[in-house]
Parts: sequence; C-alpha cells; structure tokens
Amino acid sequence: MIQLEGISKNFGKQVVLNDINATFENGKTNLIIGQSGAGKTVLLKCIVGLLNPDKGKVLYDGRNILALNKKERLLLRREMGMLFQNAALFDSMSVFENVMFPLEMFSDMTYKEKEERALSCLERVNLLNARHKSPEELSGGMQKRAAIARAIALKPKYLFCDEPNSGLDPQTSLIIDELIHDITNELHITTIVNTHDMNSVMGIGDHIIFLSGGRLEWQGNKDNILDSDSKYLNDFLFSSDLLRKVKERESMKRTGVQ
Repeated sequence: MIQLEGISKNFGKQVVLNDINATFENGKTNLIIGQSGAGKTVLLKCIVGLLNPDKGKVLYDGRNILALNKKERLLLRREMGMLFQNAALFDSMSVFENVMFPLEMFSDMTYKEKEERALSCLERVNLLNARHKSPEELSGGMQKRAAIARAIALKPKYLFCDEPNSGLDPQTSLIIDELIHDITNELHITTIVNTHDMNSVMGIGDHIIFLSGGRLEWQGNKDNILDSDSKYLNDFLFSSDLLRKVKERESMKRTGVQ
C-alpha cells in the first residue's frame, strides 16, 4: 500500500500539486487521470522519489521514502517495477537479455535461477517464442509486453506505469490493460498507472484519482465515475462522445427507458 499525505509541490511561484491525500491499495489497479498540466506526471515522480515534494509524506507500507537515507532508498527501489511510456527496452539486447538485465544487476540468484525467472516472466506475457528477437523486431504492443516482463522480473511490491497505452491501437491497448490488471491481482502488488486513456479508466480503474489544477478533485472507481457531481471531472470525461453516450444509456436503464 502507498499513502500520500499532504503532498505539495511548487516550481517557483507555480503551484503544481496542492495538498494531495490518497491511498493506493495492494491488488488494485490505481489510476491517476487529469488533463495535460494537471500535475499527473509530477505526482508520479514524487511518488517514486524522482522529485521531492515541498511538503507531505509518501509512505510505502508505512515507510516514508522522503525520510530514507541513500541506502534505504536503493533497497526500496528494488521493490519497484517501472513500465515507461516508450517501453525503454535496450536495442542492443535481445528480449530475453532485457528481462535478465534487472536480475543480473540486483539479484543474488544463481544464473540458472535468473534464467528460469526471466523465461517465466516472458511466458506470462506470451513472448516466450520472441525471446531471441531484438526489440526493433517487435510490434509496439509486443515491446510493451516485454517491458512488463522486465518490470516484474524482480517480483516487485509496487508497479508504476506511465501512459502504458501511448502509441498503441485500441485493441492492443486493451490487451496491455488486461495484462497489467491481471498481474496486479495475481501478484497482489500496488499498481499505479498514469493515463489519459478513457478505455483504461472504464476497463481497469479499481481506484481512480482525478487531478485538476494540481488538486485532487475526485476519487472513486470505474463503477461510480460516471455519477460524479464534479464539474471539472465531468468536463474532462464527457469531452468524449463515447462516454457521453455511455452515461446516457446508463441513465435510460435506471429510468426504465429502452
């Protein structure tokens, strides 16, 4: 579980995050959504320790990352898996070598154990047959799946995904969403996804926080997000014709209109 207590961040006179309080639970896919400039990326960077907030605490199962020394932060980071927007695979390595990389860097397992773990992760994302290929030989969706395999190689307690569906077609995005959601449940990890994809929101949003102007404007889940009375959230959501039609259909069902 990750808890945010009063997270605030300024850049000069610009207030980017203003007193953010939220709890991200184990085994749930937690989404951070909002318009461009709402503070999503800055918040994610504060959570993983790439930026220090000006105020507040970031608690990893009770451990405040901001109070940890360099060695303690390094140990905590080994409990994190990262899925970057562009997959960030090493072009000079095969798919298998990419997944092996964090195991070689941070694990004290034998080579045989590392090999078995890497192959197991590739099998989980259905890429075992592509293990000898280079990243450039893979489609965008396959690259994201390889990146997920690498992210879970060290059996992380926490998984962070920055715009995981960026550049993918809707069908492939659905596959990536379901994979992230299933792995989160299977491994019972705390997953935080920074996204603007409304299909992800409605598909895997176990817990959602909506940022607007650096404030936490709303939080809930995919089942109640369409019933929000937040003007800012509704303006954000229903700029999509698809979601507007979904809400209209749900309203008709509740009133008995077919």
